[in-house]
Amino acid sequence: MTFPGGTSVSRLTVYTGACADGLEGGTPHLHTASTEAYVVVGGHGALQTLDVNGLRETELGPGSTVWFTPGTIHRAVNRAGNGGGLEVVVVMSNAGLPEAGDAVMTFPPEVVADPARYREAAALPAVGVEEAVARRRELAVAGFLRLAEGGPEAVRRFYDSAVALVRPKAAGWRETWEATVAAQTRRTAEVLEALERGDGAHLLESALMESPPQERWGMCGHLRAHDVADPVVHTPR
Repeated sequence: MTFPGGTSVSRLTVYTGACADGLEGGTPHLHTASTEAYVVVGGHGALQTLDVNGLRETELGPGSTVWFTPGTIHRAVNRAGNGGGLEVVVVMSNAGLPEAGDAVMTFPPEVVADPARYREAAALPAVGVEEAVARRRELAVAGFLRLAEGGPEAVRRFYDSAVALVRPKAAGWRETWEATVAAQTRRTAEVLEALERGDGAHLLESALMESPPQERWGMCGHLRAHDVADPVVHTPR
């Protein structure tokens, strides 16, 4: 029942409202285990990325398709003067891991190095969530600017803190991966072996699934996420 390729998919409307550096956009962060792809379906903007090789900026417009691997600190930016309104379909590898804490925001080093302070800064309350989203974005942008100024060593120290933050979750992530990506890979191997034998019995198990969107406050913007782990199955079994 896993979404094709063991991925997850969501639709993103990048945040507006200027940050302290004058740019509109999302909360800078990285993923420790998953690769992320942007397929731009509307608006204009840019993707700022930072790693040990430095800061770079990639322009985005309708039809742009970019993806970035674990460790790539990224920030989606609206180009207000060029129409803004950046709309993206986001495809993530390792379905389930990004939602399980794979992302680490670029809070200043004294926050990222302290798990309790990090959790407090990252948390979104039930009441006043919009204000909390803005606060954590500003904190992450401040840390992002410090990382960009600090060079490769600052990025490496951030990586060390990020790994320490997610390390307690890794065993649980393996269970998620086994049940989604690894299970689908094994299933594909079984299907190929069956086809080599001329066996098409698996075709009788065909099914149609649907995952209605769920509105969420994401790191880069407003998300319309789709639950790919528990879809609605329309085909009777």
